[in-house]
Amino acid sequence: MRKLVEDIFEVGVINFDAKLFDRLIPLPDGTSYNAYLVKGSEKTVLIDTVDPDKTEVLIDNLVKTGITKIDYIIAHHAEQDHSGSLPDILLLYPEAKIVTNPKCKSMLMDLLSLEDNQFQIIEDGSTLSLGDKTLQFIYTPWVHWPETFSTYLPENKILFSCDFFGSHFATSNLFVKDIAEIYEPAKRYFAEIMLPFRSQINKNIEKIKDLDIEMIAPSHGPVHNDPQFIIDAYKDWSSEKGKNLVIIPYVSMHGSTSKMVTYLLDALIERGIEVKQFELSTVDIGKLAISLVDCTTVVIGTSTVLMGPHPCAAYAAFLANALRPKFKFASVIGSYGWGGKTVETIASMLTNFKGQMLDTVLAKGEPKENDYLALEKLADDILQKHKEIGVMD
Repeated sequence: MRKLVEDIFEVGVINFDAKLFDRLIPLPDGTSYNAYLVKGSEKTVLIDTVDPDKTEVLIDNLVKTGITKIDYIIAHHAEQDHSGSLPDILLLYPEAKIVTNPKCKSMLMDLLSLEDNQFQIIEDGSTLSLGDKTLQFIYTPWVHWPETFSTYLPENKILFSCDFFGSHFATSNLFVKDIAEIYEPAKRYFAEIMLPFRSQINKNIEKIKDLDIEMIAPSHGPVHNDPQFIIDAYKDWSSEKGKNLVIIPYVSMHGSTSKMVTYLLDALIERGIEVKQFELSTVDIGKLAISLVDCTTVVIGTSTVLMGPHPCAAYAAFLANALRPKFKFASVIGSYGWGGKTVETIASMLTNFKGQMLDTVLAKGEPKENDYLALEKLADDILQKHKEIGVMD
C-alpha cells in the first residue's frame, strides 16, 4: 500500500507487463488499476477494485493494511477493470455495502451476478459520513460509460475521479513526478477512450470547477498532485477548436499512393501547415489517435483493393468516425488500377463527420502531372480553409 495522506492509501495494482487493453488498445507503458482505502474515525471505505486477473494482489494489499472490516465499497464504474474483483472482496468483507448509483447498480448486477441487497444507492450530490471524513458524490457520466461518477473528499481536498483524468501508465511513483513524462500517456488515454465524449467532458469539468481540489486520484496512472495541469489539458483536448495540423494516414501497395502522400506533405509544409503522416500497416494506432485530438484536416491515402479502399485505410476511416474528433475538413487521395468506389466507400464510413469533404485526388496507376497539379490545388484549398477558421499561427 502507498500513502496519499494520513489514513488514505492506494492499494491497487501496478501492471508493468500489460500490453493490450480490452484486447484492442496497445499499452506501450503498461497500466495500473488503482483502488483507494480511506479510513474514517467511524467507517472505512474501499474506493473501486481491480481487474479480476489481479484480485489476489488487491486482497494481499488489503490484508497488509491490517484492516479487518470494510463498511463500504464505492463502485464508480461498472467496467470490469474496476469492478471485477467485487465478488471476491465481498467474500472477504461480507458486511460491506456497494455504494453506487442506480444505473451502475443495474450494470453490476448484469455483469457480476451481484444481489440487490448488497447495494446502497446514492444520488448526485449526496454525501456519506465516515466520521471525521465525508464523501461527496458527483455524477460525471460518459467518462466514458453512462453510469460513471466521481467522489470528492473535502477534508483532504481529493477528487477520486475513476477513469476521468486517467492514463494508462505504469509507474512506481504514486504521484506524477514529471508533467512532460505523463502528458503523452494522458493524452493517448483521452484520445482512445474519452474523445468521443468531448461535450460531456466539458459539462463534467464545469461540475467540479468550484471544488477545492489539491489531488486528483484516478483509476489508472499516477495521482495528480498538480491537478490544474490535467484539468487544463482536458479543457484544451475537449475544446472545439483544432490546430493548424493535417494528418495523413495512408497505405500504399506498390508505391503510387506513397508518392502522392510525399508530394502533398511537402506542399503543405511549404504553405506553413504542420503535417503528420502515418503508414497504416505498421502504425501504433494510439499515436494516430493522439493526432486526431488536435487536427483540423484528415487526408486518407489509400491504394484500391477489390474496387474499394485498402482494409487498413478503411480502419483509419472507422477510427476517425468512431472517435468523433473535431476535424473540420477531409479528403481522400490514392491510386487505382482499373476502377473502384474508394472515395464513396470511405465517405460512407464517416457518418459522424459533420465537416466538409474537399476535392479528392485519385491517380490511375502512377501519379502524373495532372495528379500533382491536383495535389497542389488540394494543398491550396487546405491552406485557405485553415485561414478561414482561424487556426493558422
